[in-house]
Amino acid sequence: MELNPQTLKKAYTFLSKDERLKFLIDKFSNEIDITERYNDSYPMALAFLIIEQQVSFRAAITIKKRFINKVSNLSNDEIINLSDEDLQSIGISYRKVEYIKNVFKYFKNFKYDFDNASNDDVVKELIKIKGIGIWSAEMFLIFVLFRINIFSKGDLALMNSVKMNYNIDKKQPDILNELINSWSPYKSVASLLLWKSIEEDFFY
Repeated sequence: MELNPQTLKKAYTFLSKDERLKFLIDKFSNEIDITERYNDSYPMALAFLIIEQQVSFRAAITIKKRFINKVSNLSNDEIINLSDEDLQSIGISYRKVEYIKNVFKYFKNFKYDFDNASNDDVVKELIKIKGIGIWSAEMFLIFVLFRINIFSKGDLALMNSVKMNYNIDKKQPDILNELINSWSPYKSVASLLLWKSIEEDFFY
């Protein structure tokens, strides 16, 4: 099941059983944009996720705009052949330059069918690329493949939102897992609502 407007409505009905999520649905249901980070180019989508790693939301937006300006109209091979210094000039580290180039190199010859692979198999395939970890793979599942039942415990903003809305954190793994599993099969939609909560500083 993929994340689309019809599924979103079903998800809101299901998740409204959770009074905290219902509170967020009542506030934000018309503002959730399931395509806000979508890119039909898989290497570009992953490059954006690498840029987002360990930087603020605002910084990531600025750097992604610079990256787009830098590589627009370039082929994948031309991006790979850009000098490291040229890519670093957008405001990223040497390591992130290496990771971004690793992604474009992977997609030169890839034949993997991401669309029809299971969530677990997508993660296993993507983390073979140096620079792509579990968090990036989970974000790819949500925002590029539109998978409906993903929750990333490695996402700091998401976990902060859970703490603010539920007073639950990683020090309570059993309670946390029970909560997350209660959102299945719509964990991705719960995630979108919780991200919106923290972005807007609006909590239950």
